[in-house]
Amino acid sequence: MTAAQSIELSNYRDQHFKGSRVEQERRLRNTATLYVGNLSFFTTEEQLYELFGRAGDVKRIVMGLDKFKKTPCGFCFVEYYTREDSEMCMRYVNGTRLDDRIIRTDWDAGFIEGRQYGRGKSGGQVRDEYRTDYDSGRGGYGKIVQQKILPKIP
Repeated sequence: MTAAQSIELSNYRDQHFKGSRVEQERRLRNTATLYVGNLSFFTTEEQLYELFGRAGDVKRIVMGLDKFKKTPCGFCFVEYYTREDSEMCMRYVNGTRLDDRIIRTDWDAGFIEGRQYGRGKSGGQVRDEYRTDYDSGRGGYGKIVQQKILPKIP
C-alpha cells in the first residue's frame, strides 16, 4: 500500500480546515503530522513520546485539551520530522493498545494553534458528550448521561 492509498483510507478529516478540499488532500499526502484519537484522559505526554518515538524521531506532541478545564480530553497531534517516520507510525503504531485503549492514528494536514482544544459544548470531545456507556478511561459516562444522573446544583 502506498502513502497516497493510505490517505484515501483515512476516516479523519478536520471539518474546520481553512482551505479547499483539494488543498487539504494535497497537505495530507505530504504531511508528517498525525492525529491520534481514542486516548485515555490519563495518558501522559511522556508515554506518548515513548510509544511514538519507536516509529521515528518525534518533533513534538500537542495534547488535546478540554477548552474550559485545560485537562487532557482524549486526543493529540504527533509531528514527526519526516514523512517516512510518520508512515512507519501509521503502519506499526495505529491500532496498538495504550493505557488499556486501542488508539487510532490518522493523517493530519498540519497542526495550527487552537486545534488542541476539544470542540464539544462542555469543552471536551463531541463523541464523549453523546456516549451512553461507562468508560473509565474517558471520564465515566458521557456528559448527557451524567446530567441525567446527577441533578444540577443551583
